[in-house]
Amino acid sequence: MQVGIIGIGLIGGSMAIDLKKRKFADRIVGVENDHLHATAALEIGLVDEIVSLEECISGSDIIVVATPVSAAIRLIPRILDKVDRQVVTDVCSTKEKINEIIHYHPNRKNFVAAHPMAGTEYSGPWAALPGLFDGRAGIICNAEDSDFRAVELIKSMYDCLNMRIIYMRAAHHDVHTAYVSHISHISSFALALTVLEKEKNEKNIFDLASGGFSSTVRLAKSNADMWAPIFSQNKENVLTVLDTYIEKLQEFKKHIGEYDEEGVKNLIYNANKIKRIIR
Repeated sequence: MQVGIIGIGLIGGSMAIDLKKRKFADRIVGVENDHLHATAALEIGLVDEIVSLEECISGSDIIVVATPVSAAIRLIPRILDKVDRQVVTDVCSTKEKINEIIHYHPNRKNFVAAHPMAGTEYSGPWAALPGLFDGRAGIICNAEDSDFRAVELIKSMYDCLNMRIIYMRAAHHDVHTAYVSHISHISSFALALTVLEKEKNEKNIFDLASGGFSSTVRLAKSNADMWAPIFSQNKENVLTVLDTYIEKLQEFKKHIGEYDEEGVKNLIYNANKIKRIIR
C-alpha cells in the first residue's frame, strides 16, 4: 500500500514514521512545497520520495492532507476531482467548514474527515516523533457521509497508530476542540504576550520562571501559520469560549481586588473539580 502525505510537518511526518515502521504502508510519498522541508523529510527518512500533487493522487491508496486548514479547504476539493478508487482524509483541527464545502461533491464518499488529537508545540519535519499518536483520540467525523470501506480503511490506519477511535458530528467536534484545544492555545499566547511586555522593562523576569510557567506557556511556541486559520475557521465557537473564559478571569479579578479570599478559594475549589476528568 502507498500512502501519500501532503504536508510533511509534525503531524504528517509523525504519521509517516509509524505507518512505515509498523508496516501499514509499503511506501510513503510526500508532497511538500517548502523546499527546506522537502529536503529535510528525505534526509531524515520520513518519506521514500517527494512527488508532485498529481503523482501523489494517481499513485496512492490513501491520501492524507496534513496542511494548515486554510490550505486544506482549497486542496481537498481539487484532490476529490481527480480520485476514483483512492481514499482521501485530513488531519485538520476544524471540521465543519471542510464538510460544508465538499458536501455535494460527486466523490464525497471517498473522503473521511478525521482529526488525530495529538501534537506538540514544535513544527516542521524535524519535529516528527515516533509514537506521537499512541493512546490518543482519533476523531472520525460524519462517517455516514463516507463509503463504509473508506471509513474502515482510515480506522485501520488509526488502529495502526494505536489511537482510540471516536465518532462524532463535525459540528460537535468543532465545539469540543474549541474548549479543550483552541482556548488552551489562545491562553498560552496571551500569557506569553503579557510576560514579554513586562520583560521589556525587567530583563531578569525569566530568571524567575519555574516549571509552572514553562508548562503553561509551552503552547505559545506553536506555529502561527497553523493556528491563525484554525481560530478563523472555528470563529463562532472560539468566541463563545473566549467570552466564558474572560468572564472567569473577571471573577478572579473582582475577588482579588476586593481582598475576598473566600471568593478566590471558591473559584479554585470549583476549578479543582477538573481532577475528576483529568488525572
